[in-house]
Amino acid sequence: MRPDLTPARPSVRLHRGGQFRRWLASVFGRPEAEGNEIWRRLIHGTGAFVLAYYLVPPGFFVVVPNDVALLLALGAVVVLEGLRLGLGAELPTIRPYEARRPASYVFYAVGLAVAVLLFPEPIAVAVVLGTAFVDPLAGELRRRPQGARLALGVPWAVYTALATGALVLVGRWPWELALGLGAVAAAVAVLVERWRFRWLDDDLTMTVVPALVLYGLVLLVRGTPL
Repeated sequence: MRPDLTPARPSVRLHRGGQFRRWLASVFGRPEAEGNEIWRRLIHGTGAFVLAYYLVPPGFFVVVPNDVALLLALGAVVVLEGLRLGLGAELPTIRPYEARRPASYVFYAVGLAVAVLLFPEPIAVAVVLGTAFVDPLAGELRRRPQGARLALGVPWAVYTALATGALVLVGRWPWELALGLGAVAAAVAVLVERWRFRWLDDDLTMTVVPALVLYGLVLLVRGTPL
C-alpha cells in the first residue's frame, strides 16, 4: 500500500469545480467523494494529444525547433510542480501520498516526452496510446468488484490492440510481427502498471519500459527499429 504523506503544514487550495466532479461521480454511479478520481482518469486520456507532435510541420513554432518546444512544455510542468510542492498547494488530481513528492502527472509528462523524442514513431505511438487509455482502465476495473478478475486480461487485450494497430498503421510492420510484439509490450505494461514505488510512478514506467522492450525486440528480429 502506498504511504500517506499528507503534509502537516497548511496548504493552499488552488482548485475549483467541485460541483462538476460531483456530477461526474453521479454519472458513473460512484460515491461523491470519488469525483476527483474519475476526473483524474479522464484527464489521463488527454496524454495521447502529445502525438500531435508528429502532425506539426517543422518550424511550426518559428523561434524554436519542435523538439525544443516539447522540452520547454515539459520544463513548464516541472516548474509548476516545484511551485506546488513549495506552496503545499492542493489540486483535485493530487492524492495524499503525492503531497510531498512529485505528482503522477509529472512522471507522466516525462514519460510522454521520452517516448516521443527518443523512440521511433511506431513505438512511441504504441506506448503513448497504451499508457493514456489502459492505465486508467486498469485502475477503474480494480475498483469494481465485478471487474477485479478482469483487471489483467482486459487491459492486456486493449493494450495489445492499440499497440498492434500503431505498429501496423504507423510503422507499416507486418501484422503478424506487430501482433506478437504488441502482445509482449502489453504484458510488460500491465505488469509494471501494478508495481508500486514510493518515488517512482507507473505513469513513467508503463510508458518507458514497454518502449525499451519493443525497441530491443525489434532490433533482434529486424536488425533495425524502423
